[in-house]
Amino acid sequence: MTTTAVNPGVRDAGFEDATYRKVSWRLVPFLLLCYVVAYLDRVNVGFAKLQMLNDLKFSETIYGLGAGIFFIGYFLFEVPSNVILHKVGARIWIARIMITWGLISAAMMFVTTPTMFYVLRFLLGVAEAGFFPGIILYLTYWYPANRRGRTTTFFMTAIALSGVIGGPLSGWVMQSFDGHNGWAGWQWMFLLEGIPSILVGLWVLAYLDDRISHAKWLTADEKALLERNIADEDQHKEDPPVSKVLASPRVWLMSAIYFCFVMGLYGVSFWLPTIIKQTGVKGALDIGLLTAIPYGCAVIGMILVAYSADRSGERRWHIALPALAGAVGLVLSVQWHGDTTLAMVALTLATIGILTTLPLFWSLPTAFLAGTGAAAGIALINSLGNLAGFISPYAVGWLKDLTHSTDTGMYLLAVCLVVGAALTLSVPARMVGKRD
Repeated sequence: MTTTAVNPGVRDAGFEDATYRKVSWRLVPFLLLCYVVAYLDRVNVGFAKLQMLNDLKFSETIYGLGAGIFFIGYFLFEVPSNVILHKVGARIWIARIMITWGLISAAMMFVTTPTMFYVLRFLLGVAEAGFFPGIILYLTYWYPANRRGRTTTFFMTAIALSGVIGGPLSGWVMQSFDGHNGWAGWQWMFLLEGIPSILVGLWVLAYLDDRISHAKWLTADEKALLERNIADEDQHKEDPPVSKVLASPRVWLMSAIYFCFVMGLYGVSFWLPTIIKQTGVKGALDIGLLTAIPYGCAVIGMILVAYSADRSGERRWHIALPALAGAVGLVLSVQWHGDTTLAMVALTLATIGILTTLPLFWSLPTAFLAGTGAAAGIALINSLGNLAGFISPYAVGWLKDLTHSTDTGMYLLAVCLVVGAALTLSVPARMVGKRD
């Protein structure tokens, strides 16, 4: 087999672009599939709520606590899980994560009491801990920063795609299977949506390569190019001990920014079906189809903004402006809640803004962390940020029980997005590698 000769001192732009296209076509669609089934299992409880609360006589507060307690287990096991992934390799560890969470997600069909609901949601968080930051870390093994923004965004469009796919799918399953075999629609949904995670987890074992050097589908020259680019970038990054990472003010600033954005994310993820239902839409399938609209538009918005950010080299404003747009969308969704069409326009703006901030955010911490320090730092940022996943649904549920409306909760989430945008702009441009 003939390979293209590459002089180590010369960068062949055409060969380099072709090599990264080859890597992206191999890795990104598969990782996106993994995240789609992961995110679907994490947030399908938002659809289950449409039937589950009435069947089990749960209050909005019980639902909010159960939806959010996932993130307590996630928080406690995030850092150790990511450090283990860095040590044993992504292939084995990501497969383990996916198989265990698929089994636990399917077991949600057996919930009958608040305690069972809380325990299984907690265990689901424990099982999934390390998956998302593990993938973010894994991408740093293959891509330098100037190519990672778009790659991370394509991967994270899985959040939006899970809404496009999961909304109609969940609504259809709940409506069509309700009563079959004596099970409610929400029980069938948990069972049927847990199985793909197990199957894809088994596929990970056969498909994923831990490092560039392990990839038999790359030529020697392609491997050399990729490894040289990563080595060139890593020499300018920090690889501090884990203890120093955990005490780093920069890492804690990143955690605060991510916390604010995740507050908005799970406000939308867990409550979007409920908000649409409050506008007057009744059928589970109709609600599911409508939830696909904001997520479908978000896919386009995420890709366009990421392309602009990578092309310009500017990160902070590309994160802050979508966050502010998300805040405006949430406020308008409250003002227009009496009109389904206007409310959908507002919710679409909110969803585009919130989802666009997330992948680009990860260009900030990965610009200054490498090695074990990156494994621990990314995991800490993600785990602290995802505590918002506990607080957000619980706070919205509590406020809904208190005020009999989701309006106050949406205002709270809008404020969080504004704070996140302000904190992002406080990050020095030189720290995140802005090209002037």
